[in-house]
This record gives sequence, structure tokens and C-alpha cells, in this order.
Amino acid sequence: MNKHIVFAICGCLFFINSFSQTKNIEELLNQIEQNNTALKDYQSFIESQQLENKSTNNLPDPQLSGYYLPFGDNTTDAYTEYEIAQSFEFPTVYAARGKWNDLKSEQLQTAYAKKRQEVLLNAKQLLIELAFLYKQKVIKTERRTQSKQVFDQIQELFNKEQVGILDLNKAKIAWIQEQFVVEQMDSDIQILMYKLNTLNGDKPLDGLSTETIISTEVESIDKLWQDKLTNDPSLQELKANENTSLQKVKLEKNKVLPNVALGYNYQGVNGNNYSGFYGGLSIPLWSSKNKVKAAQANYEYQQSNTQVITTSLYSQFQETFSRYQLMLSKFNEYQSTMDNLESEDLLFKAYMLGEYSFMDYYVELQFYRNASDKMLKMEKELQLLQAELLKHQL
Repeated sequence: MNKHIVFAICGCLFFINSFSQTKNIEELLNQIEQNNTALKDYQSFIESQQLENKSTNNLPDPQLSGYYLPFGDNTTDAYTEYEIAQSFEFPTVYAARGKWNDLKSEQLQTAYAKKRQEVLLNAKQLLIELAFLYKQKVIKTERRTQSKQVFDQIQELFNKEQVGILDLNKAKIAWIQEQFVVEQMDSDIQILMYKLNTLNGDKPLDGLSTETIISTEVESIDKLWQDKLTNDPSLQELKANENTSLQKVKLEKNKVLPNVALGYNYQGVNGNNYSGFYGGLSIPLWSSKNKVKAAQANYEYQQSNTQVITTSLYSQFQETFSRYQLMLSKFNEYQSTMDNLESEDLLFKAYMLGEYSFMDYYVELQFYRNASDKMLKMEKELQLLQAELLKHQL
């Protein structure tokens, strides 16, 4: 029995090669990314926000005004005047705001990348859990078969009055328990499948198999952290916030410059008329008050926030890496101890030969089963820790 368990676990100590014969794990994650409803909705939100940001950099609407003054105490003809004008901010403001809008688009993209990472990490964790359950089910099904064999043998011995009712009841309970475990695992597998289908836009995953091959080898902590600094969406989002707030400072400084208005003016009275160009300046003495200072304060906050959160993330990263290293060390120790053992098979043969009573057999059996179950659980925890460490690669 243990030989099968060891073979199943050893198969998981290589790099991610495939999740099935038709789809590897990257392809399954890509499939989820394409179909996930939350990600699709967020992409639509990004498009609407980008269009809204662009609209803030449009010119004001042209203004047309006119006067016709036929009444009053005068000896001349009615006075007529009309004017059409286009106002706009100082030209450098539009360039600064355009750059600011581009950086806000980058913010939206990093926020999407962060959400995408959360979805795919959740999916990968579910795939790891699913593979673990499938492997467990193979083991538990074999144990159920053995329990049935033991029960059948004791039933036969009981019929021959060679064992008592207590041994028969214990054997039957052990068999029923193994049956329940397998049925519970079937239920757990269906729940995980439902969760994966939900992440896949309520569609069944194509090419889903019962196996996954994941490496337990990772690079050094320094190399992993440098890679994370470059690629992790959470850290990229902090940098994007910082760049956007800096550009806001530049924009507010440009908005201190005068607004400009240009147009055409016509005036006519008593058969005479005058026409020509109109020009004006609007000096933002009050509207820009404290806005540069506010933008500068926000930029300084973003810088400080980047440092604080980066330090916190590095501390969490170190903790996860340490837990991973400790778990890997214990797993390797367990594996080297249990490698090539066939304790359950040997115990079963000894029991069938009459070398163990049922109670002695059952007590010994539980010890080895607990050890092999713990090893399989450690392997799953290793893979989950590794998925957390390498989530910036998703």
C-alpha cells in the first residue's frame, strides 16, 4: 500500500509539466482567465474609466453671445453686437493632464493585474486541492477494499464461531468508516469542481484530469524577492500610484498658468459696424489655491505608503519562505524514512496469515496510515505554500 502512496507523491516532485494529457495547468489557468466573469466585468469597467478620464481633457464648449438693443433714449439705430469665443486652459495643461490620464490608465491595469492574480491563485489552489483529493481517493478506495476483505474474513470466522461478536462489529465499523470516507471525498471533489466551474464563468473546465505535477524546488529568497519586486501586481500598483500622484503635482503647477480665450466680435449701430478678433486671459488666482500643496502632500504620502507596504509584504514573504523551507525539510525527512516501505501490505499479509489478531492489526495499521496521510498532507501544504511564493509568476 505504501509503495503506491510513495509513487504518487514522488510524481509530484518535478516542475509543472502537465495537469492532464490534453491541458497542462497553465492552459487551464488561461482558460479560467478568458472565461472568468469578474475579470470580464473589470475589463469593461476599465474601458469606461479610461473613456471618462479622456473626457476630462476636452476643450470647453464654444460660447456664442449676442446683443440687440432697440429700446432706450437714443437718436441712433438699434445697437447690435454678437461674439463667438473659444476658451481653453494654457496648452501645457492639456499635455500634463494627458500624461496624468495615461498614468491613471496604468493604475487601472495594475489593479486588473492584481485582481487577475487573485482569481488565478485561487484557481491554482483549488486545482492543487483537487489533485490531492484524487490521490487520496485512490488510497482510500484501496483501504476500503482491504477493510471489506478483513470484514468478510472475520464474518467467515464468526460463522465458524472462531471469533466473537465484538471483533465482527469492530471490523464492520472499520469497513463502514472507510466507505464513508470515500463517499465524503466524492462530495468534496464535486464541491471543488463546482468552484472551479464558477471561476471558469460557470463552464466546465476542458481537459481537467486527476493529476497535477508540481515542483517543490524554488529559487533563493533574494532572487525570488527581486523577481517579485519586478512582476508582482501589488508592488506595481504602489509604483503606479506614486507615479500618478507625482504627475498630479505637475498638472496642478501647470494649472496656475492663465486660461486663454479667443474669438470673433461684431458691433453695429447707425449703419456703421465694427468687427475683429477677441482675446482674453483668466488668471486662476483663487481656484488654484492650495491645490499644488495638496497634490505634493499626496505624493509624499504615496512614497511613504509604498515603503511601509513593501516592508510589510517582504516580512510576509520571508515568513512564507521560512514556513516553506521548514515544511520541505520535514517532508524530505518523512519521505526518506518511508521510501520503499510496504508496511500496510506487510501488515495485511501478516493478518491474513493469522500472525496478528484483528485489534493488533488495526492498531498497527492506523499508525502507518496516519503517517502516510500526514506525508500526503504535507505535500499538499508544500504545493500551496509554493503557489503563494510564486503567485507573482501567474
